[in-house]
Amino acid sequence: MSTDQQPDLKDRPARLTVGVVGAGRVGPALAASLQLAGHRPVAVSAVSDASRRRAELLLPDVPVMPPAEVLQRADLVLLTVPDDTLPGLVTGLAETGAVRPGQLLVHTSGRYGARVLDPALRAGALPLALHPVMTFTGTPVDVQRLAGCSFGVTAPDELRLAAEALVIEMGGEPEWIAEENRPLYHAALALGSNHLVTLVAQSMELLRAAGVAAPDRMLGPLLGAALDNALRSGDAALTGPVARGDAGTVAAHVTELRKHAPQSVAGYLAMARATADRALAHGLLKPELAEDLLGVLATGTDLPENGEDR
Repeated sequence: MSTDQQPDLKDRPARLTVGVVGAGRVGPALAASLQLAGHRPVAVSAVSDASRRRAELLLPDVPVMPPAEVLQRADLVLLTVPDDTLPGLVTGLAETGAVRPGQLLVHTSGRYGARVLDPALRAGALPLALHPVMTFTGTPVDVQRLAGCSFGVTAPDELRLAAEALVIEMGGEPEWIAEENRPLYHAALALGSNHLVTLVAQSMELLRAAGVAAPDRMLGPLLGAALDNALRSGDAALTGPVARGDAGTVAAHVTELRKHAPQSVAGYLAMARATADRALAHGLLKPELAEDLLGVLATGTDLPENGEDR
């Protein structure tokens, strides 16, 4: 058996007790992953019935307790709460004396870097921002998906190696993100991931309305190929009526959407305009075909009188 598959035990960081504040979909999965690496989850905070069930599923036998008590027990604390909740939580924990000097305090927000943890830093904590670039389900499959998952890492320079080591122990790949770039980084991920879910869900609804019995089966190969092509080739992977300049087809799409799914028209037009702009910029959409197309997209109605289907 090869001996270069795992790092030597003497090179691995000391085992830590791990606490989770916020048993949403992310925290229990990360704690379970750290447990596989040899760390020891010791406490979790959970308020709702759903969060308690997640904690029990992924961290069985780990006691549920208030956040301040979680911090009392743990060397490494995962703050896995919604973005808008995080600043107030950090301030509150620091002001009440819950933060211990030398304690590793990790948040998983994509929006924030390490600076949001400044109140805890002043109390002696070691601040890390480790954002897993993954969508979570709140089930054990999340732990498996962390293998090879990128993490957006932001931390003080002196803690960079510690942050990267924790990510690697969870099976992830650290990607350093500068503090000032965190909002842009997070916007990019939301654009590509969250909006993709909305687009796919809308597409499935429309296919059902068109009589397709299994829209997921129909879309799977198409979307898989489109994603693969886009990741490989970027804008060169653009296809379809907008990139071709088929203004008549796009106008027909808008007409049908107004009849059957008016709530999707604004999204269709916005994405079609963005696609047309990119196709033009990269020479995929011929300028002589763009005028009629852009006219349809500007008005959201049929072709101009002198237009014709192509």
